Amino acid sequence: MAHFAEIDENNIVQRVIVINNNILLDSDNNEQEALGAEFCAQTFGGAWKQTSYNNNIRKNFASPGYSYNSSIDAFVPPKQFNSWLLDTEIAEYVAPVDMPDNENQYMWNEETTSWDLVE
Repeated sequence: MAHFAEIDENNIVQRVIVINNNILLDSDNNEQEALGAEFCAQTFGGAWKQTSYNNNIRKNFASPGYSYNSSIDAFVPPKQFNSWLLDTEIAEYVAPVDMPDNENQYMWNEETTSWDLVE
């Protein structure tokens, strides 16, 4: 089965659907994303991009509220904190400061843009 995400005019994922892989097959029996996207658009309207729950396509499995970033061709989860930055290698927002690497637990403090020890 193939998964497709509907994206709105702001590139925000609205929904994810599953279609039969046969819909993606061209005359040479090769899968073509464009055929699936066209099928989804004709059937449901809107704009569609293929996604993969194995993260084989576009780095992350799309979910409602995620955004599609065309410059890195990836689905990106929502930004958790204003100070966090997009890591284009993993297509996720990360803290501007690395969390301490020890056995303690930490919580991000947006006011101080640092990690606070959880007591």
